[in-house]
Amino acid sequence: MPPSLLDIAPEVRAALAAGAPVVALESTIVTHGMPHPQNVETARAVEAVVREAGAVPATIAVVAGRIRIGLPAETLAGLAAARDVLKLSRADLPHAVAAGLTGSTTVAATMICAALAGIRVFATGGIGGVHRGVEQTLDISADLDELARTPVAVVSAGAKAILDLPRTLEYLETRGVPVVGYGTDRFPAFWSRDSGLPAPLRLDTPEAVAALIRAKAALGLGGGILVANPVPEADEIPAAEIAGLIETAVAEARAAGISAKAVTPFLLGRLLALTGGRSLATNIALIRHNAALAARLAAALAAPAPAP
Repeated sequence: MPPSLLDIAPEVRAALAAGAPVVALESTIVTHGMPHPQNVETARAVEAVVREAGAVPATIAVVAGRIRIGLPAETLAGLAAARDVLKLSRADLPHAVAAGLTGSTTVAATMICAALAGIRVFATGGIGGVHRGVEQTLDISADLDELARTPVAVVSAGAKAILDLPRTLEYLETRGVPVVGYGTDRFPAFWSRDSGLPAPLRLDTPEAVAALIRAKAALGLGGGILVANPVPEADEIPAAEIAGLIETAVAEARAAGISAKAVTPFLLGRLLALTGGRSLATNIALIRHNAALAARLAAALAAPAPAP
């Protein structure tokens, strides 16, 4: 990677050089996932959670064509207040870099940039996946293929509940991505602890997840893993309660002709309104919860591997 394209913040660079734990964080949550000012407040709080858990946070974005690994407070605030910021996935990242543009990174783009910087763990809210109505739209998030090809462990509250979750899990299995229910036998669905689907694997400690990551690398299998971390019980919106609201929001999106990258922000915005703000409170709780687990996993990976 040419030095002119990748700017690593001094704190992050020092941690990586020392083999200390670092956690990547996406910037789409700031620009497309939450309203202002909750977006910047949450981003700062999540960085603080990572620090409190013993790791260095590295929020990632593209600023004027440069991939920034770790954002100064003023840059984070500027992104949070800006309008019409580009939403960058794998297909958009090279154009933003080549054209000197500014954009926030999705799960897929954050994984790519984290791997370039040597960061092995990434905390997000929920991954993208197979969208409802895929038979007509063929809308499948690039996040899934990125998990299959890029060696970064993604800690999330499962996949976003607005998706076709059975097909999302099937796609991940087809692409060879280990999906770990952390401390649970059930696959979580973002705002809800139980999607109604079983988790393909269950592990109960960061050390066990780290051992899985090491074994996958030793086998030469490549790619990442998904660690599905249920939202804390006190903060969840049960699946039975939110299912009808999701159906309403999806129907509204179809009626309005919303498609492609605009679907997820539209649905999240409608659910914010339909739940009277409750979905945002749960979203904030789950990303903080994921950040804490990601920091513990990064620490387990940074520690010497146990003797066989």
